[in-house]
Formats: sequence, C-alpha cells, structure tokens
Amino acid sequence: MKRSITYSLILFSALFLFSGCHKDLDQLPPNTETSTSVYSGEAGYLSVLAKVYGSMALTGNSGPAGSGDVAGIDEGTSDFLRLFWKAEELSTDEAIVAWNDPGIQDFHNMNWSSVNPMLKGLYYRSIYVITLCNEFIRESAEGKLSSRGISGDAANSVKAMRAEARFVRAFQYWVLMDVFANPTFVTENDKIGTNLPSQITRPELFKYIDSELKALESELSEPGTVGYGRVDKAAAWALRARLWLNAETYIPASLFGSWPAPEGPLTVTKIYDNAVAFADRVIKLNRYQIKNTNYTWLFLADNNSNGSQKEFIWTLNYDGIKTKNFGGTTLLVNGSVGGDMKTEVSGLGGWGGIRTTKNLPQLFPDFSGTIDKRAQFAEGTQKLEIDNISEFKDGLGVIKYRNRTSTGGFGSDPERTFSDIDFPVFRLAEMYLIYAEGVAKGSSNGTIGLAVSYINELRERAYGNNTGNINLVDLTPEFIINERARELYWEGHRRTDLIRYNKFWQASYLWPWKGGVRNGTGVDEFRKIYPIPDSEIASNPNVRQNPGY
Repeated sequence: MKRSITYSLILFSALFLFSGCHKDLDQLPPNTETSTSVYSGEAGYLSVLAKVYGSMALTGNSGPAGSGDVAGIDEGTSDFLRLFWKAEELSTDEAIVAWNDPGIQDFHNMNWSSVNPMLKGLYYRSIYVITLCNEFIRESAEGKLSSRGISGDAANSVKAMRAEARFVRAFQYWVLMDVFANPTFVTENDKIGTNLPSQITRPELFKYIDSELKALESELSEPGTVGYGRVDKAAAWALRARLWLNAETYIPASLFGSWPAPEGPLTVTKIYDNAVAFADRVIKLNRYQIKNTNYTWLFLADNNSNGSQKEFIWTLNYDGIKTKNFGGTTLLVNGSVGGDMKTEVSGLGGWGGIRTTKNLPQLFPDFSGTIDKRAQFAEGTQKLEIDNISEFKDGLGVIKYRNRTSTGGFGSDPERTFSDIDFPVFRLAEMYLIYAEGVAKGSSNGTIGLAVSYINELRERAYGNNTGNINLVDLTPEFIINERARELYWEGHRRTDLIRYNKFWQASYLWPWKGGVRNGTGVDEFRKIYPIPDSEIASNPNVRQNPGY
C-alpha cells in the first residue's frame, strides 16, 4: 500500500490525506467556497495544505493537460520538477535533449533569453506555489484560529501545518534565488491586490531563507512524526546545509565583512562550517540510512516502500493513476527511452528525447553498472559521441529512473504512460557529500576520517564491496564534485554544482555541445544566472533585469 501524501479530488476527503494508501489529486476549494467554510476545522486546513504540496507535483486541478495552474505555458510542460530539472540539468554535461520545443535547445546551447517559455514557466510556477503558501500562512495565524473556534490539539495541528507551508515557501524562494537570483518577494504580510511586489536581492533573500529555516527548527514536527511526503525539522536542516554549501555563490565576497551576527564576520571557512554543521545534524539523527539499501532501487516505482524510503528526507510524490502529469518522474522515465531501447526496461513508453553527454559516463569505471551500480546507462545502439543533437541515438541513454518495482512488476498505470516514482528532493547521500565537501574545503566542524567513512559507505553500496573505497588523501574538492555526479546525477544538482566549482560558464571545463559548439565552448559569465522573464519586467516597474540580459 502507498503510504504517502494524498492529493484528494474531494476537498474534505483529505481527512485521510497523509496516512492514506494512494496519491490522489487535491484541489483548491471551489470558487463557491468561502475561506470561512474551507478553514472551519482541522480537516479543512489539511485539505488546503495538500494543495500546497500538490502544486509541486501536479499541473492543475484536472490535468494532465488542458487547464493548468500557470498561464502562458502548455500544462503538460508546467510541472515544477520538469521545469526545474531542465534548468538544472539540460544546461550541463549531464543531459542533452533531441526535441525542438520552443526554447528547449536554449539550455544546452546556453543562449537563453528572457522570453524563454520554460524559464517563464519555472519562475511563475514557483511564484504560484509561494502564493498558495502565503494564503495558507495568512489563514492559519493564531488570530484566525481563535476567531474560528479552533483550539487545543486541533490548533496545535494547524500550527504545525503552518510551519510546513512556511518551509515550502522557503524552499521555493531558494529555487528562485538559485536560478534567477533577484526575484520578486511577497509574504503573508503583503496585502493582496494593493501594491506591486518589490524585488529582493540575492543576498537579502539568502538572509530571509536562512532566518526562516532557523525559526522553523522549533516549529516543524520532529523527524519521522509526520507522514511520508511531508516536511519536518530534518528537511529544514537539509535545506540549510544545501543553502550554506552554495553561500559563496549567493553572497558576494564584498559583503563578508559586514554580514550580520551571528554569521559574521563571514569567511569561507565559516560558510563550510555551517554547511557541515547542518548536514551533521541530519546524519546524527540516525534515522536515515545508506546501509542495507540498494542504489538501483532508489528510483523505482515502489521506492516509497522497497527500503529506499529509509534514505529519503523529503520527496515529491507521484502516482501513475492518481496524479497523472507529463512532468515529474514521468518525464524522466519516458523522456530517456527511445531508439532501440526496450520499454520493458523502463516500464513506460518512450518519448526519445533526453540522454547524456560522454562526460558523465566517463566518470565511472564502466558504463554497464557491473562495477559501480550507479552507472545506469543504455548502451547497445546508443553512441557515446553526439554528432547530431536531434538524433536520440547520439549519446548514451540514462535508465536511472525506471517505472518497475523491486520485485519486477510494472507501475500502477495499465497504459504505461505515467510514473509511480517518487522524487527525492533531499536524501542522506547528499548530506554525506555536503559534509565531505565542507571538510575537503577546510571546515573544522567535521573530521576527514568521518568524511571518508561517509564517502566509502556510498561507494560500498555502489560497488557491493570495498574495492571502490578511497583513502584520506583522495578526499579533494575535485574528487567530491565527480563523486556528486556519480551519486546524484539527474537529480537536479549539476548546474548549481558546476557554478560552485567555477566549471559552468568557463572555457576551462567543456562538454559536447556546450554553448552550441560540437566540442564545447565557454560562454559569458552572466549565464550563471537566468534572466527574469520579460513579462515580469514589463508588468512590474519595481523589477530590474539581471545583468547581461
């Protein structure tokens, strides 16, 4: 049975939301419903919280295509994960696509502009999720609960839900900060329909996100006490670890000396001290585990119940029947199957679009996964070299995501179109890698011996023995970025990683067709930040475009 967050078709069936057996679709209340009737009790709040979560895993109230939540983009392509994944992976050495949808080739060519429809979709999808969060936070304030006669255990339950909505908002602001740097900024304290949103700078947004996550540590539920697919304190620590790992990207060095207490005066060492400290909090919970898990099972249709869930800190949940969506893991399975690849391997049909450049498979000892099981590539008629971007067979296929179960069965969709695979937003392996990178870059909050032991735990799972283990001398920053690619590829990390390591826009590190050139080329530095959509600039005089665009 699926033990997951449920997105219910019927508003108040969300009473069973987080302990149910399926992943249904939740709706915003019908227009005829007033806030008084919707928020009349704990069940009503739970149903709206489901929409908050569901807005990241679904595209609209009816789906999978036709009338989406976000205007100006085809609903089938408007899923949050689909949009975020393209921005994070197609612009790197880990992924390239054969399709010619408007704007999609801009990513690998690194020539995107402010009119790119997929960047617009991501920007407005994140703003939409934040809007839902703001409304929930506004309606769950203490005064609102009191006026509605909600008290005692019910009030405490709603307050915990409010903290979850604040976390989701902080996460979406992290996405906007990482991708667009300087987005518009609105909280529950801004009155709807009065003034145009103001723009926030990247360093200011960093401070806001970090302070929100710090505050939520005392308000979110204890790890493991809420349902699968919901966030708790561990998710807040995981996001803070990721936030601080990339702080050199987000905060100009010129601000280090004036960074406010207790973080300041900020130094590079303190940045990595913070990253290690928050990763360490997650690790020391001893709730999540690598041992006795199977890497190839992490991305299967039953990854919520086959043991993989022991590693997951927070997931976006998908169900092939109840949450039909052409984005999410449905994209990652279907999009990566084509040519002569057998669909029985993937468990779904093939759209013949996405594969990888040679840079990724060449990081592994072999392409077949015989030595390192993390190497999940389809060889056969697939070529390593990419002569023609539009030819799916040029470039190795990636079969990391498969809509098959750990016992060999297929996913729940009898038509084999939609995926059951839950997407791990945070998992323990990332915390191990953050800890190790922080130590390798000079943090005194961790030890090199422990860092190496964490890396070897990942590699022992991958190799099935200790033949891939490393020694203390091997733990270098360069080793870590390659290990992150081996462990986390196609999970939405690569662009951010390459920027952190000064490998994204520079000519010092190339991959096939980087910048639209067969052997790769460097591009302008401003490409490390995406442009604010032109429609946002045109409609809001408070917003200025990012440099270079």
